[in-house]
Amino acid sequence: MLNIGLLGCGRIGAVHAASISRIAGARVTAVSDAMPAAAQALAAKTGAQVMDSDTLIANNEVDAVVIGTPTDTHYALIHAAAAAGKAIFCEKPIDMSADRIRDCIKAVEQAGAPFMTAFNRRFDPNFAHLQASLAQGDIGDAEIVTILSRDPSPPPVSYVKSSGGIFRDMMIHDLDMARFLLGEEPTSVFAVGSALVDAEIGAAGDADTAAVTLTTASGKICQISNSRRATYGYDQRIEVHGSTGMLRAANVHEHTVEIATQSGFATAPAQHFFLERYEAAYLAEMTYFVSALGAGTALRPDITDGLRAQMLADAATQSWTTGQPVNIAEG
Repeated sequence: MLNIGLLGCGRIGAVHAASISRIAGARVTAVSDAMPAAAQALAAKTGAQVMDSDTLIANNEVDAVVIGTPTDTHYALIHAAAAAGKAIFCEKPIDMSADRIRDCIKAVEQAGAPFMTAFNRRFDPNFAHLQASLAQGDIGDAEIVTILSRDPSPPPVSYVKSSGGIFRDMMIHDLDMARFLLGEEPTSVFAVGSALVDAEIGAAGDADTAAVTLTTASGKICQISNSRRATYGYDQRIEVHGSTGMLRAANVHEHTVEIATQSGFATAPAQHFFLERYEAAYLAEMTYFVSALGAGTALRPDITDGLRAQMLADAATQSWTTGQPVNIAEG
């Protein structure tokens, strides 16, 4: 039985707790949160003990920790968990600073601690099927990857001000997906962005509408489109054009019923937001984490994948700010 401690009992912590409850061979043993009421509520659902973070990490009965706390707490928690010999599952971004992520990599490697960065979209059944089909050569060599990701509505400006910006907060998932599908590291990033949805987001120094072009050394291209507004639901689509064909993953809708009348054909809206759309992905990634630890196999995406995605997000932010393409360093 893998005993898991949850650091962070907010929305994402509750998602992971629900996933763990469905996995044979794993259980939530302890929970911790800066808000005692949140910890108590999740403890009541899981039967876990409530502890402060230091006690949880030091507890010999805790085998692994799930870090779902605010990003600015990750650095210290990763170092403490690695030193305590815990396996670590950490939400993205690992940290807002690539240099601080490099410090975390050193701590994890020195301790030999298994580490997984929680890029859940790699585990979405549709996206995972697309990547597997691509990897086995069903459409030849990938040439152009197109990723569309649009939220139903923007977050509060108070959140935006501490989020690190649209490229680090929202697009980082798509930047990781680009690496997952391209099979090569992007070497150049060009980004544009505007505040078209909420003027206050622009006044806070961020964009709510953005696009990025990534290019690899061999010339493969990825185009990413983000928006903080989609009136028709949570828009999550991928297309890969290859030398012998095309792969496409469409939106997941609220239901599959289609109605046809004199006015045309109509289908249901796309599922509303990430909790519904990626429920299966959250379960799949946690199942993988538990099974990989049990088998002693390497975890992916690992901490270096978290660094590479952050480097791309940093480069996209720099490109948007300067209006110039940015070349990506190797490490």
